[in-house]
Amino acid sequence: MAIVEQLDRGQVEAVVDVVAQTRARGGRLFLCGSGGGAGHASHAACDFRKLCDVEAYAVTDNVSELTARINDEGWDSSYANWLRASRLRSGDCLFLFSVGGGDVERGVSVNLVEAMHYAHDQGAQVAGVAGRDGGELARIADACVVIPTGDHGFVTPQTEGLQAVLWHLVVSHPKLAAAEAKWESMTAPTTG
Repeated sequence: MAIVEQLDRGQVEAVVDVVAQTRARGGRLFLCGSGGGAGHASHAACDFRKLCDVEAYAVTDNVSELTARINDEGWDSSYANWLRASRLRSGDCLFLFSVGGGDVERGVSVNLVEAMHYAHDQGAQVAGVAGRDGGELARIADACVVIPTGDHGFVTPQTEGLQAVLWHLVVSHPKLAAAEAKWESMTAPTTG
C-alpha cells in the first residue's frame, strides 16, 4: 500500500493525456515490453482497442516475425525494426512496460531503448510505466509513471503487478474510456 501512496498522480495524468492526444489526432499506439512487459503489452493493446477505441498493437504479438527478426537481425534491434516495418510516424505513440526502463551501459533492455530512440527520431511520442528510477524510459519519454521501489528484494513483482493496475486505471480514465467493461455495464445484483 505504501508504494501506491507514493505514486505521482501527475505522472499518471500525463500518460493519460499522451494517449488521449494520440487518439484525437488519429495516431496509433504501439505497446512493448520484454518478459512480463510483453504480456502486459498484449493485454493492454486489447484494452486500449476495445475500451478506448485506440488503434493499438503489441510489438510481440506475432511470434513468427519477432523470432525471425531476432534470428536474422539480433535482439537489440528487433523492436525498432518491427516499428520501422509498421511505418511508425509522428502522431503515433510508443508505450512501454519495463521494470527498469532500460540501460544501454549495463546491457539491460537494449531492445526497448533502441525502440524508444527510433520512435523519438520518427517524431512519435513515447510513454510508459517503469520501476526503479525509470531508466532511459523516464529520461526520454513524453510521459512516464515511475513506480517507487518498496522492497529492493521484490522490485520485479512489485513493478509488474502495479503496471497491470495502472494500465487498467488508464483505460478506465474518463479522458479515454469509450466503452464500459462488461461487468461494469451490467446492473448490480440486488440483495435481499
